[in-house]
Amino acid sequence: MKKAQAAMEFLMTYGWAILVVLLAIAALAYFGVLNPGKYLPSSCTFPQGLGCVESMVDSSSNNVTLVIQNGMGQSLNSLNISVGGDCVGWTAGDGTLSDGEKELFNIHCTTPDGLVQDSKFKEDILIQYLSENDLSRTIRGTISTRIE
Repeated sequence: MKKAQAAMEFLMTYGWAILVVLLAIAALAYFGVLNPGKYLPSSCTFPQGLGCVESMVDSSSNNVTLVIQNGMGQSLNSLNISVGGDCVGWTAGDGTLSDGEKELFNIHCTTPDGLVQDSKFKEDILIQYLSENDLSRTIRGTISTRIE
């Protein structure tokens, strides 16, 4: 009888300790301390040839701002950029991105609820342009960042 009682007390002690640890983990998860999205870096990627130098999503102006550099070996004409379907825009310049040129693009978003600060923003980027031979081309990329 004494051995069974000792074993039961042993199991109960470890059971309570495990329960306390599980409750602590649940509390941390509930309050957002264990949210990995807060610690992941921002990324903006395109296929080889185009470079996303910098990106930002602004909740106050509902704009996605991209700095894109052309390294495709040709000029891109009549640029049209859309982000996730709700954000559409184009370059502030003449609509052409020459080879090696870096330019800032502001894309305005018309989301019904607006962009919510500190939430995660992960969308596809679609760039439509005309090549030097007037052929219509499309490039797809992605952006993943927190809304500022």
